[in-house]
Amino acid sequence: MSNNNTIAGWVLAGGIAALGFSILSDKYFHAGKDQRPEVMGYVIEGVETAGAADSGPSVEALMQTADAAAGEKVYGKCAACHTINQGGANGIGPNLWASMGKPHAHVAGFAYSDALKSKTGVWDWNNMDAWLASPRRYADGTKMTFAGLGKPEDRANLMAYLNAQGSNLPLPAAPVVEEAPAEDAAAEAASEAGADSEAQEAAEASTAAAAE
Repeated sequence: MSNNNTIAGWVLAGGIAALGFSILSDKYFHAGKDQRPEVMGYVIEGVETAGAADSGPSVEALMQTADAAAGEKVYGKCAACHTINQGGANGIGPNLWASMGKPHAHVAGFAYSDALKSKTGVWDWNNMDAWLASPRRYADGTKMTFAGLGKPEDRANLMAYLNAQGSNLPLPAAPVVEEAPAEDAAAEAASEAGADSEAQEAAEASTAAAAE
């Protein structure tokens, strides 16, 4: 009887030890797995990462070369939630026909979020660019779950396409390229003249040495 109790005790102790080891190993190997990593190993389409939007040329500069045909391809990411044909029905998102230049939350009958309804102004180039870059940053509390477009060129092309669908706003003026100040230009010219003079003197000295 004593031997049986001893064996049973060892079996029970072994089971407890195995269970404890299993729990500890599970916590070790799965610690933090329910949280999104601080740095994504790779980009998942539609998932926003910190600082996703690229910095680059201004909206005004980008719109000078924006391509509506390329924007139509980018619009494919929007088509699941939005229609863009004239008189099209609202879907998960509002119809986007002639949306450029219109006030925020302008589509009658669509249940916009309070965050978007509270935005003043219109969908101009800069506002639309900021919205497309990150809807949540532009209107905190928006119902729109799309993470945004990180590439400025994609946003510019999409705006060109949206603008061609019933809005036809004039493109923003091209940014003015600042010319170098006059004193900088004069200094550069003087530097070049000095270099030419030194080169000429060196050539003359070389000719004189050869003549000797």
